[in-house]
Amino acid sequence: MDNRVGRGRNPYELTEESPVYVISVAAELSGLHPQTLRQYDRLGLVSPDRTAGRGRRYSARDIEQLRQVQQLSQEEGINLAGIKRIIELENQVAALQQRVVELQGALDGAATAMRQREAAVHASYRRDLVPYQEVQQTSALVVWRPKRDK
Repeated sequence: MDNRVGRGRNPYELTEESPVYVISVAAELSGLHPQTLRQYDRLGLVSPDRTAGRGRRYSARDIEQLRQVQQLSQEEGINLAGIKRIIELENQVAALQQRVVELQGALDGAATAMRQREAAVHASYRRDLVPYQEVQQTSALVVWRPKRDK
């Protein structure tokens, strides 16, 4: 699933996710050969958006990811399968972090609702009732005698 479409955003607003660069410009900006970008796309390392004619359109985020792939490959010596796994795990971590934020918001909302309901219950208590207090035990004896009819 591609999260590039901004929810509730102006469709003409340019963001780092906006697919605006053709492959030749993306190759130049990333310092890679266009054929390398095609290979990365085929492997699923960096998947740009497509035009109606199936042409690739890269975003600023895609170009940053191309640079990251190149750095991991050249400087860290990680093979492309390893890089793909790293990218998948980073995406999974980001999704989980977003889910934690959502769940924390839901938890905070539930806690607030619970406190409000608790306050409403306390506010509904009858004020004319007196709390029961246990009487101290004594050794006094009380005898009750009913009144006799005369």
